[in-house]
Amino acid sequence: QVQLVESGGGSVQPGGSLRLSCTASGFALDRYSIGWFRQAPGKEREGFLCIESINTTKIKYYSESVTVRFTLQRDYAKNTVYLEMNELKLEDTDVYYCSKDSTGSNCPTSAYEALYDSWGQGTQVTVSS
Repeated sequence: QVQLVESGGGSVQPGGSLRLSCTASGFALDRYSIGWFRQAPGKEREGFLCIESINTTKIKYYSESVTVRFTLQRDYAKNTVYLEMNELKLEDTDVYYCSKDSTGSNCPTSAYEALYDSWGQGTQVTVSS
């Protein structure tokens, strides 16, 4: 019954902004952290962000490439985590996924896929001029 649904992807020009949504059902957002991964064709998924279950100001950055450009917000009432992406680059063209952390409320030290037990279907982000 656990389900994660990503939405909000699309095509944007370099330097543009986009907000992705991750809507969860079947579990409590205040019990599990939510991680974000992205994947290019033929490559492994890369974990780059995680937001803890209770402390909404606690965000784990796994990649320097998104530190000053991306951020996460959580709306408990809507069971949704939002990924705000700014200053998008061509290299940001990927399929973006959100996932439920199986370890609990704290974000993992590293973004290992094995630590996440549920995945959404992904949403495509394409950055082109």
